[in-house]
Amino acid sequence: MLIIEFSLQIIIINTVTIIQHDVHYKGVANLHTNLLKQKLVWIGAVAVLAVLMVFGVAMIGPAAGAAPKELPVALVVLDQPVDQPDGNKLAVGETLKEKMTQQTQLPIKWEIVGSKEEALAGIDEQKYYGALILPADLSAGLLSLQTAAPQPAQLQIYVSEGKNAQVAGTVNMLLQVAMDKVGIQLSTQLLAEIGKHTDAIPVTAAGALIEPFTVSSQIVHPVGANNASGNAPLLLTQMMWLSCLAVSITLFLASQQAVKAGGGHMRIVLTKLVTGLVIVTGATAFLVWMSGSWYGMELSDRTQLWLFLLLAGSAFFLFQTTLLRWIGMPAVPLMVLLFFFSMPVINMAPEMLPAVAKDWLYSWTPLRFVATGLRSVMYFDGTNMNGTYQVLGWLSGICMVVAAASVLKPKKAAPTLDSSM
Repeated sequence: MLIIEFSLQIIIINTVTIIQHDVHYKGVANLHTNLLKQKLVWIGAVAVLAVLMVFGVAMIGPAAGAAPKELPVALVVLDQPVDQPDGNKLAVGETLKEKMTQQTQLPIKWEIVGSKEEALAGIDEQKYYGALILPADLSAGLLSLQTAAPQPAQLQIYVSEGKNAQVAGTVNMLLQVAMDKVGIQLSTQLLAEIGKHTDAIPVTAAGALIEPFTVSSQIVHPVGANNASGNAPLLLTQMMWLSCLAVSITLFLASQQAVKAGGGHMRIVLTKLVTGLVIVTGATAFLVWMSGSWYGMELSDRTQLWLFLLLAGSAFFLFQTTLLRWIGMPAVPLMVLLFFFSMPVINMAPEMLPAVAKDWLYSWTPLRFVATGLRSVMYFDGTNMNGTYQVLGWLSGICMVVAAASVLKPKKAAPTLDSSM
């Protein structure tokens, strides 16, 4: 009997346990089913895909299709033709000019200029990424290689690091490789020509034939120390946009509270604009001081940099405030998207951008004008900036007027007692 009673107890306990597990499983299954029935779950999945697509287009798209093409480089031919022993003219400079300009493999757009000074002036005006100078004694130096006292000429390469450090390195490499190939071709031709007249050449001439000319490379408008390899203008642009966005949103929310408290609409808007500009003035001064003192950034003219940042920050603040005044908080994601779409584009040289990114975004985004202006101030002594000043000045003035005019925007009617019943 005891064995039977014990067996029945075990059966009853196992049955209860199975029932409890079954109930628990059904409850969990119901919870899972209820969770999957929620629309937010599927909205979140779609949102993830949308974010990946949007930011993929913004950040990967321009970089994936980027390739150097038609980089403007100045070519100066100073070479003077010389007479060869057989009476023919030797004009190496013109020969190199024809070869370089007809070579389609190089992603370079050659601009023929008349003098070294003109080429360097074009670099100062940010017309060219670099310059190749063929000296006046190029043909004479090449002809001297057939003598016992060779005097090879020296070609000069100038690259503008301040215009774009990445492109400057690319241009320097391309020109060095091109000149190496030209030197090998000239050496082969000279050896064949000398071989027609003699079977032996002096040792000094043989050594010179290996390198028929020398090439020197010089960086102009260097970016300076602690300038993030020339990306300091981009970093300062990012910081100004985001800090101005924080000021714009804060003052917008504060102005809404002030209007609800019964303040005059026009007075509040004007006070907000003045307050924002005062904050931007202090923020730009602090940014310049922080960059030089905390991070050791080499700055050639801090006063000029601060004045330009003040203009740029004012333009950013007024632009953002105008959108907030007319659109409201939905303008915030638009400005965030503009920021993320603009950053990869303004970080690259316009000659490297795909046509779509260059024509539809780079050509008008305000962040581009600020970044190029900062590059001019920091690396080119603030020259050739009339267009930048005009764009930022007009943008600031128009946005100030449009922001003030937002007081004329029709207000939503407050719900009445009748309409609520």
